Amino acid sequence: MSQISNLQKARANYQPKLPAVFARNGIAIKAQDGEATTSIADQAQIKEMFPHTYGLPLVSFAGDAGKTHPVLKVGVILSGGQAPGGHNVIAGLFDGLKAANPGNTLFGFLGGPSGLIENKYQILEAGTIDAFRNTGGFDIIGSGRTKLETTEQFDRVAANCQQHGIHALVIIGGDDSNTNACLLAEYFLKKQVKVQVIGCPKTIDGDLKNEQIETSFGFDTATKVYSELIGNIERDANSAKKYWHFIKLMGRSASHIALECALQTQPNVTLISEEVAAKKQTLKQIVEQVATVVRERAAAKRNFGVVLIPEGLIEFVPEMKALISELNDLLARNDAHFKSLPTTDEQLQFVSSKLSAVSSQVFNSMPHTIQIQLLMDRDPHGNVQVSRIETERLLIDMVQDLLGEWKSAGTYQGKFSAQNHFFGYEGRCAAPSNFDADYGYSLGYTASALILSGRTGYMAAVRHLSKPATQWEAGGVPLTMMMNVERRHGKSVPVIKKALVELGGKPFQNFASQRDQWAKNTEYVYPGPIQYFGPAEVCDPPTRTLSLERS
Repeated sequence: MSQISNLQKARANYQPKLPAVFARNGIAIKAQDGEATTSIADQAQIKEMFPHTYGLPLVSFAGDAGKTHPVLKVGVILSGGQAPGGHNVIAGLFDGLKAANPGNTLFGFLGGPSGLIENKYQILEAGTIDAFRNTGGFDIIGSGRTKLETTEQFDRVAANCQQHGIHALVIIGGDDSNTNACLLAEYFLKKQVKVQVIGCPKTIDGDLKNEQIETSFGFDTATKVYSELIGNIERDANSAKKYWHFIKLMGRSASHIALECALQTQPNVTLISEEVAAKKQTLKQIVEQVATVVRERAAAKRNFGVVLIPEGLIEFVPEMKALISELNDLLARNDAHFKSLPTTDEQLQFVSSKLSAVSSQVFNSMPHTIQIQLLMDRDPHGNVQVSRIETERLLIDMVQDLLGEWKSAGTYQGKFSAQNHFFGYEGRCAAPSNFDADYGYSLGYTASALILSGRTGYMAAVRHLSKPATQWEAGGVPLTMMMNVERRHGKSVPVIKKALVELGGKPFQNFASQRDQWAKNTEYVYPGPIQYFGPAEVCDPPTRTLSLERS
């Protein structure tokens, strides 16, 4: 990097905070075993699938000053989408290893798991690490979405690690990446490959969490970035008083981002996918819900407002979920024929003719642009890419049509002019908040401690995150503890269970108790930009979600 901003210069000097056990003793610690563990579900199946790593104990750390460590070589990869704090995980891992023994070496495999398979790497030296401390992005070694799941891949990884004399691998990723880490750890033990495997929890979506993993790094920064933008739009809406803003936010499988941003900014309407599914709300009912708020605010001369929409909402609406499932199967079975059709209209006619009567009716009721988006290329799992579906535009069109009907019937007299937005990549590579800088660094340091204590098949864990960092506790959680069995492509496969928004949980209940008031009134909160320098109450607080869950 030939030029860096003044903020980046100042942030380079920030020293992330660590749990007290590391702050007092550095890496001179010992591991303590807790209780043996079981998987979150499907215990018999998971135990059969992971005979070498199932039932491992929880691990915590305590001071053991003066202990010496042998020279180690460790590999690290970044896997999946970017999340603020990833560079600090690598910095914490590097510093922990060097504190244990200055002769330790860190290999950064390039481009994610594919670099590990193809043996593309660089040795990470102090100068490189220093240039990326407290910065956003994954550009230090790059990332990728290649899955580590086949025997051939595992054998190539083992061969590459043995070629370099690597003792351990750290996989920084989300639920799928850490599922693959668990499979790799099990395979290495089965084949007596002496390479440890440690995972670190990453995703801005916030759906990699449980009782032991309180949050993933990146969620804090991303939601604060989005909330700043939402607050700016709310201020604009309240100033111009003539626009309704429909804002789609990242979060395919869960609505944690939308919920957290709602708690921070208090918009007029926030749709929560998990609630839509629980109530079996139809698209028509969702549109009526939003339009009713528009009408009630118009009656009070408030022809403006803000609506938050989770990226994956459309897959939680029962009739849309059924339609998308049929489309996925239909396009998978007829891929060649579908792609051979010369025009979009012919493709639409072909699909409509092959769907069930109910799904065909739903499909034909969609605007033309949404129909086309529903037929776009699938992801590697064969699923529709919901980020490409302009759900916010769909809702605007349908709300506008319903308001038109109400106006003709004389039950609505307001004005409706809408703007649409999608906040996604804006938050993935932001400079990490103090929380994510501290948390990422602590996770990396914890990963080094797990390696030094000889562990494999673990995820680095830092707990009590709603408290000041000096009160955080570091340890390790067996990856098998987070597993359940799901049906994918007609097979039963082990995967780390995604955490959805719990409708009975404190964050949602807090939101639900206030949303009617936010709908009628204008009670916007303007969080402003992330603060990196200043009093702790301004710079260091965790997300509202974490504070409520751990209160």
